[in-house]
Amino acid sequence: MVGDSLSAEYGIARGSGWVALLAARLQRENADASVVNASVSGDTTAGGRTRLPSLLQEVKPTHVIIELGGNDALRGLPLAMTRDNLRIMLREVRRSGAKALLAGMRMPPNYGRSYTQEFATMFATLAKDEGAALVPFLLAGVADSPDSTSLFQDDRIHPNARAQAIIVDNVWPVLRTQLR
Repeated sequence: MVGDSLSAEYGIARGSGWVALLAARLQRENADASVVNASVSGDTTAGGRTRLPSLLQEVKPTHVIIELGGNDALRGLPLAMTRDNLRIMLREVRRSGAKALLAGMRMPPNYGRSYTQEFATMFATLAKDEGAALVPFLLAGVADSPDSTSLFQDDRIHPNARAQAIIVDNVWPVLRTQLR
C-alpha cells in the first residue's frame, strides 16, 4: 500500500484506518496475504514514485494499492506530472510481477470544471492503459454522502474513524477480484 494521509491514519487512532481494516478482512477471509502500509501523510505522486522501487525490492509484494494524487491536486501541481508519475509507478509494479490497484480520487468543484473532470478521468484512463484494477473513487459514500460532514474530521479533508469502514468497502470488491 503506497498512499498519503488518507491511508496513513491521519487524525485517527492507529489501527483504525481503512488499510488496517482491510488487513483484518483479509485475515477473516483466510486470504494468504499480509498488508504493508507504506503510506506517508502529505505524500505526492513524486514522493511515491521515488519510494516505490525500494519498497518493491524490499517487500516483494504480489499486489500493490496506489492511493496518491490528491495532494498533487491540492497543491495545484500540473496534471501531466501527476499522470506521468502514476503511469511510471503502475509500470514499475507490473515489471516487479505484482498486480496494481489504483485508487481514484476527485477534487471539489472549486478547482474548476476542466481541472476536476480531467483529474477524475485520469485514474480510469491510467488503469485501463496500464492494465491495473481501479477503485473509481476511494471516498465514494463518504465525500458524496448526503451527510458527508459527519464522516470527516474538522478539516473537511480527512475522513474520520466512522468513514474508514466505508472506504474499505470501496476497495475490497476490487481487491478480492484481483486476489482470485
